[in-house]
Amino acid sequence: MRHEILNLVGKNCITPGDGQKVYELVHPELLADRPVELDFAGVKIFASPFFNFAIGQLLRDIEPENLNRLLKVSNLNQVGKQILKLVIENSKRYYSDPDYRSRVDQVISEQANTF
Repeated sequence: MRHEILNLVGKNCITPGDGQKVYELVHPELLADRPVELDFAGVKIFASPFFNFAIGQLLRDIEPENLNRLLKVSNLNQVGKQILKLVIENSKRYYSDPDYRSRVDQVISEQANTF
């Protein structure tokens, strides 16, 4: 299944909410072992919160090898590619290392309590 991100989100892929929209579309397809393409043609601006929610959390219950096999990302500019690569690396570690996840969650919790 192919999803045009420009039509779904717009030319700016920044917010967690927009990332969650993408996640909710692709997650069931990937769990069913069906290939998915995310086409970023026309998208200009990217931020890690978008990719954390759209793709990073997929690694919670999909093995990295399966994600690589099933998820195709097309027409992503160089900045988007760099951000996505970092998000995937961080997500792999977060979901595969319970000690790391616990430390990250603790820091986030402490930061949230300062607001």
